Formats: sequence, C-alpha cells, structure tokens
Amino acid sequence: MIVLGIDLSGPTNTADTCLAVFEVRGEKLAFLDSRQGADDRQILEAVTTHAKAGELIIGLDAPLSYQPGGGDRPSDADLRRLVKAKGGGAGVMTPTMTRMAYLTLRGVALTRMLEGLRPAVNLRIVEVHPGAVLLLRGASPRDVAGFKRDRGARRRLLDRLEAQGLQNLPRGEGTSDHFVAACAAALGAWQWALENPAWVARAVLPQHPYDFAC
Repeated sequence: MIVLGIDLSGPTNTADTCLAVFEVRGEKLAFLDSRQGADDRQILEAVTTHAKAGELIIGLDAPLSYQPGGGDRPSDADLRRLVKAKGGGAGVMTPTMTRMAYLTLRGVALTRMLEGLRPAVNLRIVEVHPGAVLLLRGASPRDVAGFKRDRGARRRLLDRLEAQGLQNLPRGEGTSDHFVAACAAALGAWQWALENPAWVARAVLPQHPYDFAC
C-alpha cells in the first residue's frame, strides 16, 4: 500500500503545495519521496506512477465539499469543538470563507481528476486536517499553532510523526511547514485506512462524498 499526503494550496499558489509519498511496511510508513510546488499535473503523475505498487491512499488537506447555503459543514463544527477542547492550535476554517473558497475549489477539482483515473488506478481518497491530526495524536498545541513560523516546532513535530510510525523523514534547515503538513496528512490517511482514526466524519452523499478524518 502506498500513502500520499498532500498539503494543498489554492490553484494560483501551487508553490505552497507539498506532496509526501510513503509505503506501508509492516506497522510503519516508510518515506519514499516528496515534491514541493506540485501542480495538478504533477500530482496526477505521482499518483499514476506510485499506483503501480498497488492500492493507493490519498489524504488531501483541503475541503472536498462545502455546505449548501454556505457556512460550516457539520464536520467542520464538530472538529472545531474537539480541537478547542484539546487546547487549540489548529484552526478549522469554513470552506466558503473568502480565502478558503479557492482551496475548496482546487480540492473539489482535484478529486474529480483523481476519480477520472479509475479503474486503472486503485485509489481511495480522504479529506484530512494535518494540524488536527497532530494535535489529536498528542502534539503540543503550541507547536501545532507555531510550526509555520518556528523551525524548532517543525523539528519537534517531525519527531512526533516518527513516534507515530513514519520512518526516514528527511531533516534539514530548509524543511518546510508544508512538508510537515503533508507528512501529517499521510499519517491521518494511513490511520483512516486502518480504521483507526483519532476522529472521523463519514461521507454523507451526495453533498459530502468523502470521509473527513484525523
């Protein structure tokens, strides 16, 4: 099984998109590759290439649906309450907020493209929230809140991810917050595939066609 974690950005800002690829090896996830600045074509190429190894699990950090009429989806409100109870640090945004709407647009469009790869590609898609993945699995709320700016927080979160089963994560001064988020997205997707999510809102068809998990 191959697991892809994708920290998605809006359609005009693909430089901030990061893709991290892992292979399930026993009870661990072994890091294989990553790509910073992935556009939709490069994501589809990575999916097609790695699908040769078998089943592919894709964790997307982006809203993959929106609530008819706007506002929170029930899943957004539920996860926000849980994050707050755990000490905060991971913002849960409404999919149709002005800035989030662009990310939602790309998330919905990308899933349509990915679904178009079936049946040649055996894939499963889940929406994830990397900050909540980290927080609900024991990371410090302060590190979760600050890892976009704080290099030390990124190092500590990579340590946390390794303790959760991710192996061979690259380290360096240039390790980006987007890479950390992509790895967290992979962890959330992997645990969802194992039926071991820290939190999950199941798909509700037709409005919300994908599970949302941490």
